[in-house]
Amino acid sequence: MAAAKSTRKSATAKKPATVRKPRRKKAEPKSKGLSPAEVASDSVEYPADLTDLMEAVRTDGGEVVGVYRDPLGGHPVIFAVLPIDKVVPTPYQRDLSEPHVKRLANAMERLDRFLDPVIAVRKDGVYWTPNGNHRLNASKLLGAKSIVALVLPEEDVAYQILALNTEKAHNLKERSLEVIRMYRGLVGADRQGRETDFGRLFEEPSFITLGAAYEKRPRFSAGAYHPFVKVVEDFMDLPLGEALRLREARADRLLELDDAVVGVVNTLKERGLQSPYLKNFVVARINFLRFRKDGGKPDFDSTVDRMLASARKFNVDKVNREDIGRMGGGPLEPDEEHA
Repeated sequence: MAAAKSTRKSATAKKPATVRKPRRKKAEPKSKGLSPAEVASDSVEYPADLTDLMEAVRTDGGEVVGVYRDPLGGHPVIFAVLPIDKVVPTPYQRDLSEPHVKRLANAMERLDRFLDPVIAVRKDGVYWTPNGNHRLNASKLLGAKSIVALVLPEEDVAYQILALNTEKAHNLKERSLEVIRMYRGLVGADRQGRETDFGRLFEEPSFITLGAAYEKRPRFSAGAYHPFVKVVEDFMDLPLGEALRLREARADRLLELDDAVVGVVNTLKERGLQSPYLKNFVVARINFLRFRKDGGKPDFDSTVDRMLASARKFNVDKVNREDIGRMGGGPLEPDEEHA
């Protein structure tokens, strides 16, 4: 008994410590940004491109209500009213939720007010909004002629705002699809730079690969694979176009693994084992990374190769209801509920 206790203590002692992110240092009150007077000051000399943008707004049928500097970074912002048919969502943001649009339209109709301006950047004669697609469509549903917008002169801000939206997106599928669409938008615009240069926009490298997998298979259950993909992925020191091709190849490898896992899940179901967590259970069983003790970065292809081999020789005879019952977990992604 004493020996057993000693062994358990030894195993516990060898467990690597959890690496915690350093806490954000609290800023001194009122130590950054502009005062109200500085934000609203009309004595600031704005750059010529801002003047050109204001003229473009008027040419497009809009009206400039005013100009101010944002209180945090001092960047100029045009407060404008735009013709609603000139405003469109960015081509890479998450899909529209029709129920959300209807709920929002009903609330706006009851209030008889539109109080939340969208963000907009001018692009080829129209205005991309990276954060206002539901408000835009709710306004159109109500028959609105115009929409209030904060028009920003820098096109890159559309990508940066989308990065903020990605952090607050509803689920893993939406986050991943937004990121891969933004990635393709950058490649399509022939943006120069390496994937590592754009990491702050993508938030997490696994979202790129999972997004590419979702494009190929909309019912892909990324939640089951995200824990190990997050461990093996990193931003690549490659040009965006080249890195995108590699991401797509990795997505194909994940779908190959998913096919093998689905085969195991179907066999378990045939044996009378039913659970919404079957796929998560199988992936957890073949995920050898959960036992690793070193802090080194595992290789993506080697990891998938090993998990694929484990899935193909998975012994369903050793699985019982109690094992699956212990799996449990939090809410599943929408597509995982029917996997």
